[in-house]
Amino acid sequence: MLQKREKVLLLRTFRGRSLRLVREHYVRARVPCLSPLCPQPACRPDGKLLSSDATHYVVPDWKVVQDFLEVLELPELRGVVFMQTACQAVQHQRGRRQYNKLRNLLKDARHDCILFANEFQQCCYLPRERGESLEKWQTRSIYKAAVWYYHHLQNKMPILMVTEDEEAIQQYGSETEGVFVISFKNYLDNFWPDLKAAHELCDSILQSRRERERESQESHRKEYPEHLPLEVLEAGIKSGRYIQGILNVNKHRAQVEAFVRLQGASSKDSGLLSDILIHGMKARNRSIHGDVVVVELLPRNEWKGRTAALSENDGDDKALGESPSEPMPTGRVVGILQKNWRDYVVTFPSKEEVQSQGKNPQKILVTPWDYRIPKIRISTQQAEALQDFRVVVRIDSWESTSVYPNGHFVRVLGRIGDLEGEIATILVENSISVVPFSEAQMCEMPVNTPEHPWTVSPEEEQGRKDLRKTLLVFSIDPKGCEDVDDTLSVRTLNDGNLELGVHIADVTHFVAPNSYIDIEARTRATTYYLADRRYDMLPSVLSTDLCSLLGGVDRYAVSVLWELDKTSYEIRRVWYGRTIIRSAYKLFYEVAQELLDGNFSVVEEIPELRALDEESRRTRLEELAWAVGKLTDIARHVRAKRNRCGALELEGVEVHIQLDEKKNIHDLIPKQPLEVHETVAECMILANHWVARKIWESFPHQALLRQHPPPHQEFFSELRECARAKGFFMDTRSNKTLADSLDKANDPGDPVVNRLLRSMATQAMANALYFSTGSCAEEEFHHYGLALDKYTHFTSPIRRYSDIIVHRLLLAAISKDKKMEIKENLFSNKDLEELCRHINNRNRAAQRAQKQSTELFQCMYFRDRDPEAEERCTSDGVIYSIRTNGVLLFLPRFGIKGAAYLKNKDGLVISCGPDGHSEWKPGSLQRSQNKITSTTTEGASVTFHLFDHVTVRISVQASRCHSDIIRLEIISNKLHMTPGAEPFLQSALLLKSDLVKEVTRSVEEAQLAQEVPRDSIQEEYQEYRQTKGKSLYMLLEEIRDLALLDVSSSCRI
Repeated sequence: MLQKREKVLLLRTFRGRSLRLVREHYVRARVPCLSPLCPQPACRPDGKLLSSDATHYVVPDWKVVQDFLEVLELPELRGVVFMQTACQAVQHQRGRRQYNKLRNLLKDARHDCILFANEFQQCCYLPRERGESLEKWQTRSIYKAAVWYYHHLQNKMPILMVTEDEEAIQQYGSETEGVFVISFKNYLDNFWPDLKAAHELCDSILQSRRERERESQESHRKEYPEHLPLEVLEAGIKSGRYIQGILNVNKHRAQVEAFVRLQGASSKDSGLLSDILIHGMKARNRSIHGDVVVVELLPRNEWKGRTAALSENDGDDKALGESPSEPMPTGRVVGILQKNWRDYVVTFPSKEEVQSQGKNPQKILVTPWDYRIPKIRISTQQAEALQDFRVVVRIDSWESTSVYPNGHFVRVLGRIGDLEGEIATILVENSISVVPFSEAQMCEMPVNTPEHPWTVSPEEEQGRKDLRKTLLVFSIDPKGCEDVDDTLSVRTLNDGNLELGVHIADVTHFVAPNSYIDIEARTRATTYYLADRRYDMLPSVLSTDLCSLLGGVDRYAVSVLWELDKTSYEIRRVWYGRTIIRSAYKLFYEVAQELLDGNFSVVEEIPELRALDEESRRTRLEELAWAVGKLTDIARHVRAKRNRCGALELEGVEVHIQLDEKKNIHDLIPKQPLEVHETVAECMILANHWVARKIWESFPHQALLRQHPPPHQEFFSELRECARAKGFFMDTRSNKTLADSLDKANDPGDPVVNRLLRSMATQAMANALYFSTGSCAEEEFHHYGLALDKYTHFTSPIRRYSDIIVHRLLLAAISKDKKMEIKENLFSNKDLEELCRHINNRNRAAQRAQKQSTELFQCMYFRDRDPEAEERCTSDGVIYSIRTNGVLLFLPRFGIKGAAYLKNKDGLVISCGPDGHSEWKPGSLQRSQNKITSTTTEGASVTFHLFDHVTVRISVQASRCHSDIIRLEIISNKLHMTPGAEPFLQSALLLKSDLVKEVTRSVEEAQLAQEVPRDSIQEEYQEYRQTKGKSLYMLLEEIRDLALLDVSSSCRI
């Protein structure tokens, strides 16, 4: 039974007056304690409970949860009871990121901890007394809840409350028998004396705190202005004086250039058409990349322009002599609404650098791997031992009296330059967790072993449409694919019309809402593909077995069946539902293309036909070839219809990895554009479109769709300029006019031109995003790239959590149509919008990680080669953009994009002799719209135009603190020809796996040459390896469609 209480809140208005608010607060007698020791069944609901083998329960105080959360995250700590009061303190005082970490910890089945809602339990709820500080009330509430918890369990389990409040230890330490109040440090020393990781973390945090306290007492000089109070910021935003947005630091000029992208009401009310420039660290005022900040605009006479010159690092600005662009809105940060601090990978300075930093050798300035993050000061005695390693740190604070933020050491990742250490760095920098699936999650998985094979259940057989004997179902996938999400079917109906079918793995049958595996999949949100490995969203028993629509086995599916007109292919009707299918063939793209071309000699590559006699084989082959051909006819019609509406064909580079018998990489095979690729893609797009329409019609305010907004016209300026240089006109007013312009922009003498123009169009695009239909007007649903009014993702539930949500929505819509009870747990609009933000964030992280791992492999390939002597290090390059001090190049052979300087740090400019070879000489550069001219003091000049071909030398610029980068140098203004190759017809990519094979060999040689003892650092490596084996690349056996993508391709449909 609910009981009403009154909760009094004392607030202060922005005018300084006190305001007393009284809120209703309801408490109840029964709140689940989630302990298996409790005799009351209501206290043990389905879901996560504390373990039954704990020797004690530990209740952390609010301050311990705030300061020592990463220690509490260690899986060795068991029986942790987080009180609601402590969790709310984290939410209100430490921001969303820290609170979300706590929420994820509580959901994670691998960690023995629970949340107890003490403020809703009538015996635990304590009103705040008059004059009592918030901190004292929080500690008192948590202690009372700990005492109640002990008595509620009938005194069966001792309770330890850990706190940093010495007064609380003195007051409550011996007040209640069975409830002990001690310091967190004392708790670790007495109960976990051998848990080294916990002690190191605790010492690091305590040392960092002592340093901050000492600094605040000693330093009185202000390095930065104080942030304005929250109430002043909110009032200023409301009045329009201040502007709210997200800080984005320019990684090429991290010390001087950052931009604030407008957010919320500020983006509509400010009247600004561009981002706001924040020039210099002082104006940034202790805000860090990703923070939600409040900005005050400077007077117009103080506005500055962004820099148009190329830059390798922040120190290059003066040497390169850049000229700024037109002034743009410029401001300064006056406050931070939300700190989005995360784990940062850093490098310790060398021994010489440590000695030069200052008097105190224990206070070290470490350099983050991410250029956009300022140096962080930490206190440690391990600086010399850690200087060759990548290390994780966390920021604790950034006071106005400190030039740099203060932080503490967390853990070691691996040696600098070691492949596993660098991969671990990429994962941490993108907040990607790759821990193995837990025992609790795996216990929810179905069993499919030779002893206990999985079979279709009689209940499912009755409730699903059985298509095993009525349809010819088959899949078309890349070679080596194991996680088959989708299959296709087509047949002629009795009246002559056609039936097209798309059948998608029914993952939701095995992944129940809010189950352990569902929560884990939701957290991961996607499968992460790196250049040499992948980390799955779901366990392999689902992703490569029971949810994979393999040939010759029964599988559950969710199907969309269309009846099409026999001549026009127009859709007459559509059916959605759960089905049982048995795929007849598992075709590769190349085999399907041969069948489409009428080449039946590939019959030996179709294993399902090998055992048949000649006549049966011919009959089955003709039937299959007809189906592939008919699917292609339908796809051509669907594609033509979208083309008429303005569908875009954008540019990307994709390579498949081929393995040898020992599962090592044997070859890199460029993906050849086949018509059958478009056939499959069009069928998937059609299914996604029709499912989007269906779920929106049934749930107009809580459907998950995917929008692709039209780009801002100013983003097309470089595309239009480059096209004009070749005599082409780019009409960017709509997707239709842009598509037509790109189709016409073909240079018969140089096919690279069209590829580069399409790549520029891709760069101008905004990313497609998931959203909840209740949060957008219907006119905003449109997908610009695909030219569809409504679109979603339905066809890949094995590797995308968004598709799982869409499957549940579709099944709920089907139940709604049948007037049946909706069994699926659907998200409200608010919850779905929050989930969409999370999935969008994880998708961006996956794209960044894939891009960074590709760049890592490129650098490792070129790192140990002599640029002067190695033929591989010389390549043809195409100029696609011109800057004030250099050009941007595209290297078709390697799929690399990068900068080449025409003026070096010494002020010398490039000069090319009669034979085309270049050298550095004194002189000057003059840039015009489509060209740049280098003129020496001797009067010789050379001009580089857009789309000129030049010869480029490739080398690697190594860095201890950051990732290595590819360095490009123009060595001739002539086209580079590989011996025996025709101009412009060289392969766009490497045909042999020199890159990855060389990296593999180098890593193996390094491991043989330097045997490192298996210490704790080696154990850190293993944390990041989801697939084990002698060869680093054995995990590639599991990869379905691994691609090294063109790193410029930022648009994801």
